[in-house]
Amino acid sequence: MSVFEPAFESAAEQPERPVLRPVALPAAAPASEAGRAAGRTDGQADGQAAGHGLVPVVPALREVLPDGGLRRGTAVSVAGGDAGLLLALAAGVRETGGGWAAAIGLPDLGLAAAEGYGLDLRRLLVADDPGRHWPEVVSVLAGAVELIMLRPDGPVPPKLAARLAAVLRRSGCVLLVAGPWPGAALRLGVRSRRWFGLGDGYGQLAGRQVEVVAEGRGSAVRGRTARLWLPDEHGAVRPVREQAQPLAVPPGPVAVPTAVPTAVPVAVPAVPALPAAPEAAPLVAAVV
Repeated sequence: MSVFEPAFESAAEQPERPVLRPVALPAAAPASEAGRAAGRTDGQADGQAAGHGLVPVVPALREVLPDGGLRRGTAVSVAGGDAGLLLALAAGVRETGGGWAAAIGLPDLGLAAAEGYGLDLRRLLVADDPGRHWPEVVSVLAGAVELIMLRPDGPVPPKLAARLAAVLRRSGCVLLVAGPWPGAALRLGVRSRRWFGLGDGYGQLAGRQVEVVAEGRGSAVRGRTARLWLPDEHGAVRPVREQAQPLAVPPGPVAVPTAVPTAVPVAVPAVPALPAAPEAAPLVAAVV
């Protein structure tokens, strides 16, 4: 189905549409946001929204992103669809003055985890199962929200990705894709991970340490990495602080240097003098 098909169709021709629902009772939008939430239909407003600004991210992720944030009007690919990294990237949208976000094709998204990372559930729209209509949903919501989290239902053709890229540029919306995306301006992924909290068959997960890598085009060609708690014991994201480790003793015998002993004077007892030998008696020669 074309993204640009007419808005009005007969009931007989209109197929089943995906259901879009708010997660929580929506917060009242300020007057400055009313036009945005209703959709950008004014050309001048579109141009202003598509300015070269950034959607903020949480402080722990700023060092790994080339621009220190998510560039508006671009698509970002999250390799492997790591849900924690996806939510951490989206959490900064709350700093845009109460910006709205949407989740498309993510029925298993943990809403409690999303709130723990910092997303405002009152400003989150969810389309759990858009099916083959996901491009249409993205095109419509890009004009109403600051950021969209998306998992397509299959491989994305380059032509479709290029067409949606034009929609993103006009609207200034950021698209976070769980998986590969043709022409993504930035690609992020989790290279290593380690969970904490579980013992030998017991315990409770308390946190996860990961190494996040970011690469892409332009200033992101060389790539950047950061070690993060994703999440920590409180469900948030923060850097891993290195702790001083004790020096490791190498295996095997250790050579111990020996000190050269210092000469110590020793008292030697005096030896008593031997008695003098008796003098020999003079020989007297008898003269006959």
